[in-house]
Amino acid sequence: MSALEWLNNQFSFFGIPVYWSDFLGNILALATVWLALRRSLVAWPVQILGSVLLLIASLNVHLGGNAARQVVIIVSASWGWATWRRSRQQEGTINVRWASWQERAVLIAVMAVGTFAFAAVLKANDASFYPGAPWWMVLADAWIFVGSILAMYTQARRYVEFWFVWLAVDLVGVPLAIHSELYFSGIVYAIFFVMVLIGIRDWASRSKGQEIASPLEPAVVVEGRGDTSPATRS
Repeated sequence: MSALEWLNNQFSFFGIPVYWSDFLGNILALATVWLALRRSLVAWPVQILGSVLLLIASLNVHLGGNAARQVVIIVSASWGWATWRRSRQQEGTINVRWASWQERAVLIAVMAVGTFAFAAVLKANDASFYPGAPWWMVLADAWIFVGSILAMYTQARRYVEFWFVWLAVDLVGVPLAIHSELYFSGIVYAIFFVMVLIGIRDWASRSKGQEIASPLEPAVVVEGRGDTSPATRS
């Protein structure tokens, strides 16, 4: 049996049939969130490996949007990894901040337009779920894709809003995963929900040293307020 065949096999997880690729990929995804909470550079390579496994799982159940999402995550994680490394070299730590109102407006616009545009592509090519799938299912699949891209971008930019984007992805991801019989993904999305709430509180508290001169100007971290704990140097 090849490694790919083994990854596409199922096993019983407390009575729930789970694909090995789905199981291992989501274990690494959980590790990624925990490492992101600690602002550790290791979060990025772990995320890349987890996305490779989840790509295999998505292709196995014909989730076109989610499969495309994993490819983009792999590329984005490579960029985010380089961005965090550069930030640590320049600032000595991984500082976080709230986005400006202008940045938030752009994120919301991309969220809305991107989701509908990608849903139209999926629908036109019957690449989501099954031919003739209802629009709400295709939109959910598209949002998982677009929301994940925005989450990767905001994480790389070190915005506190990163956690809120993931929260919105999780709210759609749980029922979508269960509907697609990726039951372990559904369980993990639920765990993500709790971890995201912790992440919002943690990053928000770390951003208290910032000052925003205007809602249209980017936030700046006040010197001397950065955290130099060992976790940021992982």
